[in-house]
Amino acid sequence: MADLCAPGDLLGTVEEFESGPGTYVRAGSVFAAVVGTRLQTEGSSLPRLEIASPSRGSSSAKVPAVGDVVTARVVRLAPRQAQVQILCVGDAALDRPYSGVVRTQDVRLTNVDSVSLAACFRPGDLIRAEVLSLGDARSYYLSTAGNHLGVVHALSLAGGAPMQPLSWEEMQCSVTKSVEKRKVAKV
Repeated sequence: MADLCAPGDLLGTVEEFESGPGTYVRAGSVFAAVVGTRLQTEGSSLPRLEIASPSRGSSSAKVPAVGDVVTARVVRLAPRQAQVQILCVGDAALDRPYSGVVRTQDVRLTNVDSVSLAACFRPGDLIRAEVLSLGDARSYYLSTAGNHLGVVHALSLAGGAPMQPLSWEEMQCSVTKSVEKRKVAKV
């Protein structure tokens, strides 16, 4: 069974699986540490979970296209848009990052007039987004308007620890238990 995983995705529990390369254990659960494909191999006593990262050699000609789901890192926030670096297209890692923009009207499907980017993303967050258009000469236009789109991995402002989703708009620090606003992807 091979599934695409993003950092922070829950893969199973330590009672079911051993943690392998590309995974980590927190609070008795096994999580993905990198973007890649979930693999299950033979372990010493339990099946072992690994994440096979996409090969960079096969993606040299790959560029984002309209409709592609991409993984990107938020670089900076402005009042009307979030600037991102596109790192992966589907399950293929890119040789170099491409610039992208998530505009306020493209963050979610409802209440687009009341969107505050600071309550949806933070610099450093990894997001899953869909390519809307090729945009201008500098950036692709991206959308997180969908339940499966949004933040997939974030570090807390309080302690820099990974955060876990609480709801579609909140994540909680795994160490300090502080809650922060995000537009969370349903994974």
